[in-house]
Amino acid sequence: MPPLTSALLSRSTTGSSTRVSAAAAAAISRPAADAAPSSSPSPSRPTPRPRPSPASPFASGLSGRLFGGHRAAARSASSATAVFERRFASAATRNTYDEILTGLGRPGGGEEFGKYYSLPALSDPRIDRLPYSIRILLESAIRNCDDFQVTGKDVEKILDWENTAPKQVEIPFKPARVLLQDFTGVPAVVDLACMRDAVSKLGSDPNKINPLVPVDLVIDHSVQVDVARSQNAVQANMELEFHRNKERFGFLKWGSSAFRNMLVVPPGSGIVHQVNLEYLARVVFNNGGILYPDSVVGTDSHTTMIDGLGVAGWGVGGIEAEAAMLGQPMSMVLPGVVGFKLSGKLRNGVTATDLVLTVTQMLRKHGVVGKFVEFYGQGMSELSLADRATIANMSPEYGATMGFFPVDAKTLDYLKLTGRSDDTVAMVESYLRANKMFVDHNQVEAERVYSSYLELNLEEVEPCLSGPKRPHDRVTLKNMKSDWLSCLDNDVGFKGFAVPKESQGKVADFSFHGTPAKIKHGDVVIAAITSCTNTSNPNVMLGAALVAKKACELGLEVKPWIKTSLAPGSGVVKKYLDKSGLQKYLDQLGFHIVGYGCTTCIGNSGELDESVSAAISENDIVAAAVLSGNRNFEGRVHPLTRANYLASPPLVVAYALAGTVNIDFEKEPIGISKDGKEVYFRDVWPSTEEIAEVVKTSVLPAMFKSTYEAITKGNPMWNELSVSTSTLYPWDPSSTYIHEPPYFKDMTMTPPGPRPVKDAYCLLNFGDSITTDHISPAGNINPDSPAAKYLKERGVERKDFNSYGSRRGNDEIMARGTFANIRLVNKFLNGEVGPKTIHVPSGEKLAVFDAAMKYKNEGHDTIILAGAEYGSGSSRDWAAKGPMLQGVKAVIAKSFERIHRSNLAGMGIIPLCFKAGEDADTLGLTGHERYTIHLPTNVSDIKPGQDVTVTTDTGKSFTCTLRFDTEVELAYYDHGGILPYVTRKIAEQ
Repeated sequence: MPPLTSALLSRSTTGSSTRVSAAAAAAISRPAADAAPSSSPSPSRPTPRPRPSPASPFASGLSGRLFGGHRAAARSASSATAVFERRFASAATRNTYDEILTGLGRPGGGEEFGKYYSLPALSDPRIDRLPYSIRILLESAIRNCDDFQVTGKDVEKILDWENTAPKQVEIPFKPARVLLQDFTGVPAVVDLACMRDAVSKLGSDPNKINPLVPVDLVIDHSVQVDVARSQNAVQANMELEFHRNKERFGFLKWGSSAFRNMLVVPPGSGIVHQVNLEYLARVVFNNGGILYPDSVVGTDSHTTMIDGLGVAGWGVGGIEAEAAMLGQPMSMVLPGVVGFKLSGKLRNGVTATDLVLTVTQMLRKHGVVGKFVEFYGQGMSELSLADRATIANMSPEYGATMGFFPVDAKTLDYLKLTGRSDDTVAMVESYLRANKMFVDHNQVEAERVYSSYLELNLEEVEPCLSGPKRPHDRVTLKNMKSDWLSCLDNDVGFKGFAVPKESQGKVADFSFHGTPAKIKHGDVVIAAITSCTNTSNPNVMLGAALVAKKACELGLEVKPWIKTSLAPGSGVVKKYLDKSGLQKYLDQLGFHIVGYGCTTCIGNSGELDESVSAAISENDIVAAAVLSGNRNFEGRVHPLTRANYLASPPLVVAYALAGTVNIDFEKEPIGISKDGKEVYFRDVWPSTEEIAEVVKTSVLPAMFKSTYEAITKGNPMWNELSVSTSTLYPWDPSSTYIHEPPYFKDMTMTPPGPRPVKDAYCLLNFGDSITTDHISPAGNINPDSPAAKYLKERGVERKDFNSYGSRRGNDEIMARGTFANIRLVNKFLNGEVGPKTIHVPSGEKLAVFDAAMKYKNEGHDTIILAGAEYGSGSSRDWAAKGPMLQGVKAVIAKSFERIHRSNLAGMGIIPLCFKAGEDADTLGLTGHERYTIHLPTNVSDIKPGQDVTVTTDTGKSFTCTLRFDTEVELAYYDHGGILPYVTRKIAEQ
């Protein structure tokens, strides 16, 4: 070990330290929040955050946000080490690595940018071999190393990544900031408000509950496509959005002023990930003179989109995010890193979407769950920042924690394009070069070590789609028709609909507003350019507009019953579509802008016309949706679109023109021109050069500056919301949107300890690939569901039901919405699909919620049996909160999605994995048994990953692996979940 590293490690174990400058000390004590001015009061006596003025409800929180906002004083409290009982205490003002604190000068001389913890100053040759993504974890550990929250041993684990990563060692990580969207953000703020009440009832100060790191919440998931194909769609949809969500929005506006260090970006501003990419991301923080890499965790699994900008970010559960907000270091397993080498250049006509669907399929096959993926090679330099962001966005679809692109010259160009100042860009480049975190493609790079390797020549990528039910089921465009026909033939499954041969050509006649119409299997009824995946990318957005232009000039039209929509990720998209003169062609085909937010991809597609819905339902038509999103799981896009394909925006337009997915674009025309000639796909498809020329002349830095300057003004509907100014939230018992959850009911300062699971019934018996969409649907509330019954009983009319996602602030709704997906497949039902189960003692078939409540009322625990990839899909805290509220004590599965397993642990639900080669079927389990899980009653006798015996009342016995993966997760289990754990620790102060 190099002498300096050895000395520092030795010194860190003794706890000795030298003081650093006042500015550095302040930055170290608040490592993830923008530093307060030097005149700020002592952290132990926080000043109240200034109330926003009515004219600009959050301007005080947003002004100067680019690489430096959030200057509100924050109480500097954080959690400590001690594996089990990490008690909260005042953050240390010293750092055991002070000796490598180094000044960073400006390129032209003059006052230095600030100081930073220098990795080269460690003189450790292992650093050069580390992946860039691991260097970010290393820097964070060094900067936060006070032998209290982070120790020298933690730093050494990361330095020795080559040897320690295969051992699945645990490390703490403190992200620089937290990112929320409103679906997941509302329950997070609800929990914070509830924690304030709990701390108050425990006799402590509720003002202790505040985010200690910058928290950005972008309201983007509430807009629905109620109005489409109309010039007035944006205004009409926003008015409906505010009508439905006034309670939620008022609650969030209360939170933006009640909690320090929290910014709420109002509706109509854009998609959270695009706003993050274009505006919120710093890349490098300058916090009171201390420089360090930006990093972020978010409650949306697609937080990974920011990895395309060289910012380390990934999705976590809402409960993990809340702990991070409150200064709790995240406990994570030091990940393996897959090195993905890119070479060559994309061929003419091939889009970033084609590339990402190819990459997704490759990585899914390789197996990257729980790992980082880091891209490198000369091919990386050929990809625009927007292309990289598209690939990074899809990390959850290929299963990785991150899909990371280190910062290079392309990143710097993007920062300039999006309005970051020259001084900021110079600071970013200088810091990252000095700290060995910058990629220069003109220099020979030192060889880095990866856990495994993949390679793709970009020239081999073909145009493609993914579907009809999963994002990693890629289909090349040339094989699309044959694949579709095989899906009609195949048994019901991810690639099958089991439509009898004699019915596959069925034509259903209907009347659309007085006009005769027909619909067949594979006909497109929704064509949506939507979601963060592609709307950040000018190349594909302008490419779609060029397809529209060529089609309009030839006289092609889209059938009027196809619901077409365009939901840009930010106002910048409208600006460059208008500047290019191409928006009018999109409008002509029905792709009017419907709003700025996440729409079709999250299930906010709105209703189909009644005549179309009836034709599909009455004739059992397998209707299709084509969308430029990232998710196409069953029941997600719309209940009536059983086939859902992910495609690039230009392909969305092409399929809307064709009107069906049952087409061979090479051989069959997509329409007839105004002069009667057949028009083929190739006639409307733009070249790469055409797109590049429009991008060059239409996408300008001033657009980004003006768009984000305007965000600080809010919008009239937001500004008019009147909210309480109290510290504690005034819960309204009659509200059907915001409800005080029961997580802290009867809580005392004494942890409850492990709870036995004895003679539990099986609530649900699942196969493979049960997603969080199945567990906690975000879309429409079925009028026959328990949630609908609850709303009707409270006088809510069906037209005002809104979506499950929009009502996640009400635990009563979400408990009833848990397992309410209409496509749920439960082995108890012998092939019947739907949100029901069997109450084992009585044999009754009931809604899942009703069965769960019947078990609870009878005093019985319940468990869930599942197959592989349980909890895949979006990271939803409600997918863990809902089962907990229903009384589920454990889930026994073949494997878990990473975030969902962590969320289960965070809610005190025991995650168990069958041993390799075993599952419920091989063990002969039917689900009708009663299950006892033999865990020790003393938490100190439980170890992460230990074997656990499960027995049934039928005499079966089998061994499972306990998937509490860290000691910290065991501590959460001991306390009844992460929220009670954190609340007790704060109340102890």
